[in-house]
Amino acid sequence: MKPLHPLCGAGLGLRREHLQSMASEVPSTVQFLEVAPENWIKAPKQRRQLLAQILEHTPLVCHGLSLSLGGPAPLDMDLLKAIKRFLQEHQVVRYTEHLSYCSDQGHLYDLMPIPFTEAAARYVADRIKQTQDVLGEPIAVENVSYYCAPGQQMPEIEFINTVLELADCELLLDINNIFVNSINHGYDADAFLRQLPSERISYGHIAGHYVEQPDLIIDSHGAPVRDDVWQLLGKAYEHHGVFPTLLERDFNIPPLDELVAELDSIHRIQQSVMNQQKEYACG
Repeated sequence: MKPLHPLCGAGLGLRREHLQSMASEVPSTVQFLEVAPENWIKAPKQRRQLLAQILEHTPLVCHGLSLSLGGPAPLDMDLLKAIKRFLQEHQVVRYTEHLSYCSDQGHLYDLMPIPFTEAAARYVADRIKQTQDVLGEPIAVENVSYYCAPGQQMPEIEFINTVLELADCELLLDINNIFVNSINHGYDADAFLRQLPSERISYGHIAGHYVEQPDLIIDSHGAPVRDDVWQLLGKAYEHHGVFPTLLERDFNIPPLDELVAELDSIHRIQQSVMNQQKEYACG
């Protein structure tokens, strides 16, 4: 498989609301962008031309929504081949998917938790390897938020690490998802972070959430990142070194300058930890 291209700094999820302004000028602090390929494979020609214009000077990563790596149905090979064409056309430097599933006989339009069992870990690892074989490159899988754990036989951290090892794939480290799960399921987020394999981290995600109750929070991606999640990002850098990190915002999209201001927090935390560690390698 071909090696991954270098990726550095702080990135931003590209939203349709900001296409025109991004096509005019990508803010200098946005060092890479992310899109869901499913939203672009059949996009109108004019919109894809804007994307190509934006990508002339800015690297792109892709975060898949519907490959359903843990699903019971066979992998959608037509979708996977279309994704491969999109990755090649736009010289995408990373492809990632969720460590979950979203389909059975039809699309479920949500991310469902894979049972934390040895059998499920082997099953999803085989599907990840199949995906990597088709794409001809490593992929990264994202640790996801979940609100129940049906059939659980092992801790979440053991399940994730088992999948990464069996599939020999990368990790898209979502900091907010760890925080959300730590509150909802009562575990120590910092201890969880420490047990992840540094060498497999491809890049990171950070996002906002909604507090339903003190012991129930929802991974909404619809609000600014909260202070305790920023603090957890700093802990992740301290444990694993500074890795590229992308700000997600999927709902209640604010003006671009507000997102860029929030992105500056990633840069500040990265610089602070780099000053302490005196080293930083691109992911």
